[in-house]
Amino acid sequence: MPNNNNILIAQGGGPTNVINQSLAGIIINEKKNKSKIFGSLNGVNGIINNNFVTLNNILPDEITMLRNTPGAALGSTRDKPDQKYCEEIYNVLKKKKINKFYYIGGNDSSDSLRIISQYSKEKNYSLQCIHVPKTIDNDLVLNDHTPGFGSAAKYVAQLFSGINFDVRSLPGVYIGVVMGRHAGFLTASSSILRNKSSDGPHIILIPEFSFNIKDFITSIKSVFNKYGRCIIAVSEGIKNKNNILYSKKIQSSSEYDDHGNIQLSGSGMLGDFLANEVKNKLKISRVRADTLGYSQRCFLGSASEIDQKEAFQIGLKAVSFSNANKNSFSIGIEERKFFSKKYNPKFIVNKLIDIAGKTKIMPGKFYNSKKFDVTNDFLNYCRPLIGKKFPRTTSIV
Repeated sequence: MPNNNNILIAQGGGPTNVINQSLAGIIINEKKNKSKIFGSLNGVNGIINNNFVTLNNILPDEITMLRNTPGAALGSTRDKPDQKYCEEIYNVLKKKKINKFYYIGGNDSSDSLRIISQYSKEKNYSLQCIHVPKTIDNDLVLNDHTPGFGSAAKYVAQLFSGINFDVRSLPGVYIGVVMGRHAGFLTASSSILRNKSSDGPHIILIPEFSFNIKDFITSIKSVFNKYGRCIIAVSEGIKNKNNILYSKKIQSSSEYDDHGNIQLSGSGMLGDFLANEVKNKLKISRVRADTLGYSQRCFLGSASEIDQKEAFQIGLKAVSFSNANKNSFSIGIEERKFFSKKYNPKFIVNKLIDIAGKTKIMPGKFYNSKKFDVTNDFLNYCRPLIGKKFPRTTSIV
């Protein structure tokens, strides 16, 4: 058992607007522990390549700026470690006498920590693995929501609110493709800043419910006939009735990421396909489609003040809980039973095995599949997470 206080921090997966808030929180509290703090550059990839930096000498002013900086300051990775990869990580951590490993990431990161923690136990090496959650997809189980989601939801809500005024000015059909391979939370957030019943998005399509092109065209026709315009928010992960990605059906080239997943956000093919279908079937000339892509994750100035605060607190709490609990764990935000205006997050500890590799999806009570729209339950759930700093707007007609 190592008699030291060497800790390691790494960041993995897609960056967010507030991921460095959590990094700063860990650094601040581990400095109080008199720890020697290492950072792995580019996530777990930096560990096996022995690419480390020392974080003890970061000045208070730099910490303040770091907290307000989007993106992963230590660099990230899309590597998805298998058993052999995790064993290599363990060997490096043991060699450097690391006794505490914080990994700021999503589902895959928690699964890597589960494997590393279990392997260290088998080798009788005292290593505490701590998962600090982040993901704009908001798809981590046993969590009310995840740091990063609130800011991304704010961005998406503001974007669609702006599009609403744009399409009011020059009527037509607008299709916005939003991130979310398995869960529709982010796409659903496009609805949050609607003020009138005529405001868009008028149609919201999420992965949890099957997509049918005929129903899609019929719905657009109905909305367009009523308002003279139609705004659609569609998740990149929509699937047909056989649970096959719609993007896969229309894909003309083999574009896959490092995890073997078809690339969704890096291509405009889904939006282009849907736009062409609308043009051809409804003979509407003004039809536009955008794929939101990277802008959802780290758009400067779109961070939710609530999200910033929680991401920082979750970093601080991760250290506090690690001092009191020597087992490996995933820190999280307790799920709310009721959604009221009074919002107070509660930070909890979950077992890695209960979090790792699992995916949370939108509950049925958040979505009306007949109307292709969110419910009031979703709005009450999501509104507190995006903060209150928005410009007031109005429409004359």
